[in-house]
Amino acid sequence: MLLVTAPDGVPTVTSGVDLGALLTPVLAAIAWPDGSTGVADGDVVVVASKIVSKAEGRLVPATSRQEAIDSETVRVVATRERTDGPDLRIVENRQGIVMAAAGVDVSNTLAGTALLLPEDPDASARSLRRGLAARLGARPAVLVTDSTGRPWREGIADIGIGAAGLVVLDDRRGRPDDAGRPLEATIVAAADEIAAAADLVKHAHGGRPVAVVRGLAHLVTADDGPGARGLNRTGADDLFAQGAREAYDEGYAAGYEEASHEGRDRPGGYEFP
Repeated sequence: MLLVTAPDGVPTVTSGVDLGALLTPVLAAIAWPDGSTGVADGDVVVVASKIVSKAEGRLVPATSRQEAIDSETVRVVATRERTDGPDLRIVENRQGIVMAAAGVDVSNTLAGTALLLPEDPDASARSLRRGLAARLGARPAVLVTDSTGRPWREGIADIGIGAAGLVVLDDRRGRPDDAGRPLEATIVAAADEIAAAADLVKHAHGGRPVAVVRGLAHLVTADDGPGARGLNRTGADDLFAQGAREAYDEGYAAGYEEASHEGRDRPGGYEFP
């Protein structure tokens, strides 16, 4: 059985606050259907990156959102002009995540400021896990999440961007399917599935930025593990490193340049429109 709950009563998070200390009373007061309370070993505490960023002082001055996005961008994947708002930019950010606007958030922030993602979400998850374990008498896994769009799909969904004590990729290769044949390519993005489930009950902007998921103890580990950064598919494994228009323009330019060089060695050369 999978149980997911998002407690009310999380206090306002400000820069420098000890997030573990702040969340402990709220998590300890959770009441479960079986009559138990609090958080137990094997649970997963799912935390919106927004409050992690606030606690870590990631609210920065920005005269424009674009300025903040530029500061967090490592690589531009695609840019599209929009008539109904700011241009859309899909980029790889400093955390290695490909997402719109580099994850920069200007909702529910003071005018002239922007909220950046945690500098190292995995380190944030490990720190919060230590803080909770020291106070709760249990050692749950911690998952830091953020909302993002996905290729080929409309709408946004929460994904895991930082993790501690959680199997983020559930490798099922070699296990038998229902017909008894071994699975050959099935690796489940468990962290993203947990993030999405938790987002159904928590709300980063509505006073419930934290959820607890119970029933997945087989994915919770004693050690903190490698974290969630390995979920990012970049480099040679990224089959969509550029937007379609950008890839076409680059290929056209490369072909034009190659043909130009060839033309210099041929009588009469080439002509281009």
